[in-house]
Amino acid sequence: MNESRTKPRLAIVGTTASGKSKLAMLIAEKIKDFEIISLDSMQIYKRMDIGTAKPTREEQAKIPHHMIDIVEPHEEYTISQFQIEAQNAIEEIESRGMLPLLVGGTGLYLRTIIDDLEIPGQFLETRQRLESNPNTAELYQKLSELDPVASTRMEPNNRRRIIRALEVTIGSGTKFSSYGPGLSVYNESAYQIIGLRRERDEIDRRITTRFYAQMESGFLNECEALIDSQDPLSRTASQALGYKHLFQYLKGECCLDEAVEAAIKDTKKYARKQERWFRRDPRINWIDIDDDVAESLPQILKVLGE
Repeated sequence: MNESRTKPRLAIVGTTASGKSKLAMLIAEKIKDFEIISLDSMQIYKRMDIGTAKPTREEQAKIPHHMIDIVEPHEEYTISQFQIEAQNAIEEIESRGMLPLLVGGTGLYLRTIIDDLEIPGQFLETRQRLESNPNTAELYQKLSELDPVASTRMEPNNRRRIIRALEVTIGSGTKFSSYGPGLSVYNESAYQIIGLRRERDEIDRRITTRFYAQMESGFLNECEALIDSQDPLSRTASQALGYKHLFQYLKGECCLDEAVEAAIKDTKKYARKQERWFRRDPRINWIDIDDDVAESLPQILKVLGE
């Protein structure tokens, strides 16, 4: 039996700009048994590199990365597709005696892998019809009538989740709540999950610093090339943080300073959302980071028996 098999599978999670990718590289360079699986819903897109903080070509050449650059920005890509392809990648990694190192901040992507969630299909026409109704309270009332259990699992003002639950319930004819135990159940996992935690002010500072660095690295040019391409961007890609704000500027809908300010503000809001999502998971072992994530490496190596 390969020695790497005695080590636990590992996942590194946390908010955007917390230092997950850097830590993953340090771990994989120190322990040669790991290959990285990206859990980032935007790094799957080709040519969306700077704004997604995608690992560099050099980093990807040094440590094998998976689930990066797998679709064109104009292609729709579902969570079900991600689940299937990521699980296939993990099986292939382990068939070679290696271990997967899951890294990212898209919480639902993590849950689909470690909990093997049953993902309902998508019903585009139904969703479009529901989205045309601006009255979220009315939609929630409809969900309460069609699937009372599902309605109790979400806030009455969480429009996105309400529409998704109605889309599945109406489109499939099967209640949304019937698809597994839901996200509120946390089963024992085969993965050792490490969460990186920083003070909110520090995360805000890092988000701001990173965005200006991305602008200096050609982020605006990257956005310009994307909207100038022949094929229109997919619904998901067009809404990526930072990109959608710079697209608005390029279309003449706002000035550049307004686009940058809105992008930074919305990214900070997203970090709060990520924090709340991960905080609910009792399986996560949190490590507080004061400065450099490299400081946490000894703690993680100890967990891995190194």
